[in-house]
Amino acid sequence: MSTSYDFDTVIDRRGTWCVQWDGVADRFGVDGLLPFTISDMDFETAPEVLAALRTRLDHGVFGYTDWQQDDFTSAIAHWYTTRYGTTIDTGRLVYAPSVLSQLSQLLQMWTSDGDGVVVHTPTYDGFRKAVTGLGRELRGVPLGDTAALERELARQDSKVLLICSPHNPTGRVWTEAELAEMALLAARYGVAVISDEIHADFVHDGHRHVPWPRVAGDGRWAVITSASKSFNFPALTGSYGIIGRPADRTEFLRRMQTAEGLASPAVFSLTAHIAAYREGGAWLDALRAYVTGNLALVAERLNAEFPGLGWEPPQAGYLAWIDVRKAGVEDDEALQRVLIERERVAVMPGSVYGAEGFVRLNVGCPRSKVEAGVEALIRGIRAVRAARA
Repeated sequence: MSTSYDFDTVIDRRGTWCVQWDGVADRFGVDGLLPFTISDMDFETAPEVLAALRTRLDHGVFGYTDWQQDDFTSAIAHWYTTRYGTTIDTGRLVYAPSVLSQLSQLLQMWTSDGDGVVVHTPTYDGFRKAVTGLGRELRGVPLGDTAALERELARQDSKVLLICSPHNPTGRVWTEAELAEMALLAARYGVAVISDEIHADFVHDGHRHVPWPRVAGDGRWAVITSASKSFNFPALTGSYGIIGRPADRTEFLRRMQTAEGLASPAVFSLTAHIAAYREGGAWLDALRAYVTGNLALVAERLNAEFPGLGWEPPQAGYLAWIDVRKAGVEDDEALQRVLIERERVAVMPGSVYGAEGFVRLNVGCPRSKVEAGVEALIRGIRAVRAARA
């Protein structure tokens, strides 16, 4: 099926106001680097989505729009049923410009200044910015450390457990048992749960995403997500959420419609979501297979060059989370200098996510770019090791 779609053709994104390509100097201080950074992809979105957008564009009228209509909500329900075997109550759905805007609203609803928000470490930097930017305290627990998780949830002022499911940056897919245990602990200590599931559609073969509503129980909870990550249209803006308690949903909608003045959604986001969820499944499956090949290439090259690394592809996503300490690199700054100044590539350092000694390499791109990136990383690691010798 993957031969039906072209993921090999390189599309020039320069000059399109693209954060990954045109904004690389903002983060790395140097322009013109080959970027493997922010988690969007270098692929066109699904042709079915493009066709729907063109049809809507040709209509020519773009007035105020309502997201609370069956075309949109039933498409979401269809996706959850066909992809995850999960029935969702469309009466619990909400809409917002982005997943992080939803997170901000929910934190303002469910926490006060100084309250604790528990996250797993390493931590997506967007979480850190949202939590600390609102004056809340970010409380990290290592992935898989249930005892540490319970200790933090048991603190009287811990009000929210914020999970990334699947996890960014590691690509970890939580099992149903792990999620059920989190739900149990959150209920025990009266902690609300916010589950960011924007990477859910990119779970690789051998693993299964379990939507939070499957394990949520009667506690206070919300799912925040979007098709924009898996179908690569974040620039259209738009996300949706599922909120457990009716009163919380009502309050969320009130805030968005009044305090935030966001009663009308972006019509192209609605159009793209509907087309993606109704018609884009085959494209997404082909893309995941292609990305699996990219990740396999990274594993083959890295492990051939550095036998002690033992790197394995993530369980989900197109972000290769690599422990370069196992390849003999202890100096993160030295590796970044070599990658930027000599190799002319931009790769996210693990320090962005609170994990020194790691890099996050985005392989959501044509294979020729992946090859260039992994070879640059290999040369960079060699150079740092040689300088230390």
